[in-house]
Formats: sequence, structure tokens, C-alpha cells
Amino acid sequence: MLNDFFRALEQLSDPRFRNVLLKGLGLTIGLLVAVTIGMTWLVGFLVPDTLTLPFAGEVAWLDGLALWASALLMIVLSVVLMVPVAGAFTGLFLDEVADAVEAKHYPHLAPNPEQPLLAAIRESLGFFGVIVGVNLIALILFFFVGPLAPILFYAVNGYLLGREYFTMAAMRRMPRADAHALRRRHNAQIWFAGCLMAVPLSVPLVNLLIPILGAASFTHMFHRLAGR
Repeated sequence: MLNDFFRALEQLSDPRFRNVLLKGLGLTIGLLVAVTIGMTWLVGFLVPDTLTLPFAGEVAWLDGLALWASALLMIVLSVVLMVPVAGAFTGLFLDEVADAVEAKHYPHLAPNPEQPLLAAIRESLGFFGVIVGVNLIALILFFFVGPLAPILFYAVNGYLLGREYFTMAAMRRMPRADAHALRRRHNAQIWFAGCLMAVPLSVPLVNLLIPILGAASFTHMFHRLAGR
């Protein structure tokens, strides 16, 4: 498992890896900027310039306060949502990462058919939804597990990362049912590898690389396990 990860890490300078990262970040920043502009415009449209309040009379600064508050809220939300949104967008292009890994390390393989865009969007949204949903449940459980919360975080995200990235890598080369069967056969190893991937999720900026490193590492893992 560590060898799979280090082989992926060695290829991080590959231009195709960088292209996927830049496309994911560009789309994420564009979306967050657009939502911020839309939110501030909506607040400016809904909040009147002046408002008459009982005992206070006419108040003329509420619109400015509302605009600053909405801008601050969007900045906070952007920081919180940057990683999952970037992960969802990057997921649209992870086939390029797997192609780069196979071209360098497994040149004997036939080229993999390009995944249709709608299928890539469906898989990416599904992955994003699963991560958000399960982590919301884990967030509720954090209040009950106390000091074990970090272990729960790594265990939950390790399971999700391992499950999704290994299945994605396997389905490029075999039918869905066979991919799930192979994952179940090596579930413990895949989960542990996912936990290793989950550790950098708590490190700012580094966590933006996890989708790319995950796709590359689990592509290596799939070929290693399938080769048995």
C-alpha cells in the first residue's frame, strides 16, 4: 500500500496531474466567486436602503451591514466548502490521472475508452453526496465520542475514499459487479489505504491533492490486486 502511494507521489509532477488539479481549482474558484456575487446582489436587492424601526426611527445603514455580513459569511463558507467542491470538480477529470498512471507504469494495456461526460458528472456528484452525507452523520456522532473524534474522522473518510477510488479504478478495466466483488475481497486493505489518504485531509492546501493522489494510488492498487 505504501509503495502504491509513493509511486503516485513520484508522478505528482506529471503535467497531466497538474492539469487536473488546475481545472478542478479553476472551476471551484469560479463557482464560489459566482455564488458570492449572486448572494451579495440578492442581499442588496432584498434589504432596503433605509428602514424605520420603533423607538429608533429611520436607520440607513442596514443595507451596508447586510452586505458586509453576507460577504463574510460567503468567505467562511468558501473556506469550508473549498475542499469538497474542488474534490467534486476534480472527480470529473480523474480518468486523466488514471490514464497517465497506466501510460507510464502499465504501457502494455490497451487504451481505456473515454468516459462520457454525463457519466463522469453522475459519478462525481454521487461521490460528493456520499462524502457530505456520511460526514454530516459523523459530525453528529463527534459530540458523543469525545477524544475518539479524530479516529472516527479518519475511519469514516478512509472507508469512503478507499471505496470510491478503488471502485473507480477497477471499473475502468472490469464490469461494475466484478469491481465490487474485488473490492469486497480486499476490503480491509482498501479501507486501511483509504485511512492513510484521509490523514492529509485535515492539512490545508495539501488536502486539495487528495483526489489526484487517491486516483493514482488506487489505480496502482487495483492492478496489483487484480494481477494476483
